[in-house]
Amino acid sequence: MGNNLKDIRKQISSVLNTQKTTRAMKLVSTSKLKKAEEMARRSRMYAGKIVEVLEEIKVKVASGENVQENPYFNAGNKDSKLVDIILVTADKGLCGGFNINTIKEVNRIIAEQKEKNLKVRLRVIGKKAIEYYKFNEIEVLDSVVGLSATPQYADAAEFVNKAVADYLNGVTSKVILVHNGFKNMISQEMKVSQLLPIESITLSEECASVLEVEPNEQENEILNELAKKYVEFSMYYALVDSLAAEHSARMQAMDAATSNAGELAKSLTIAYNKARQEAITTELVEINTGVESMK
Repeated sequence: MGNNLKDIRKQISSVLNTQKTTRAMKLVSTSKLKKAEEMARRSRMYAGKIVEVLEEIKVKVASGENVQENPYFNAGNKDSKLVDIILVTADKGLCGGFNINTIKEVNRIIAEQKEKNLKVRLRVIGKKAIEYYKFNEIEVLDSVVGLSATPQYADAAEFVNKAVADYLNGVTSKVILVHNGFKNMISQEMKVSQLLPIESITLSEECASVLEVEPNEQENEILNELAKKYVEFSMYYALVDSLAAEHSARMQAMDAATSNAGELAKSLTIAYNKARQEAITTELVEINTGVESMK
């Protein structure tokens, strides 16, 4: 019985130590979430402005044919059977189903593309997805670690432009971006967007027609430059959005782990007290039995 009590005490101590760790991780994630959420909010506003300007310029160029022929907006190389998928996961775990949900969505898209007789290439951001595909012996064309944890515009642009170059050169017909995005403090949402070709963008009614683009030989260059900026910033925003969602998911996971640790410690304490009471009762019975036998 003594060994049993000792084991329970060790378990209680271990659970309480784990609870301290998960509580600290929750507080850290909560702090980081506030910063990431603000960064995502500002990035979302900037992305909205890019979309508005891009659509307005697209509408004001001399003819619709220029847009249709523009490599960023047309269907790319229709003969190509290749599709690039860019996915974003975290470098770390302990954030519930955040990473695996993104991987599951990508696997679903891969199966969907294969049904259309298309081949998929993976460009992976985040250690967790890299490890998953390496373990499952699935080929990854391009990968990077550290970018999802500390998003930088220049690094994001450099990564996505590799996929853009293949698309513009006719190697691929489509570029798809997948990430788990921030919805609110307690939930995330899977986001799948087609980066290239750029799909129809609806111009906001509130967007004032303040741009005047005269029809000339440079109109396509303007459209190209803005489309390039749109794709680059979409990649950067996905990283920022994913980071906020990651901290949100980890905060929830650590909160649940802290609560579970508390419940487990409580049940172990009850078991310990019960075992201790049984040990005391047994000892009293043995003492009484010994006293009776001596009479």
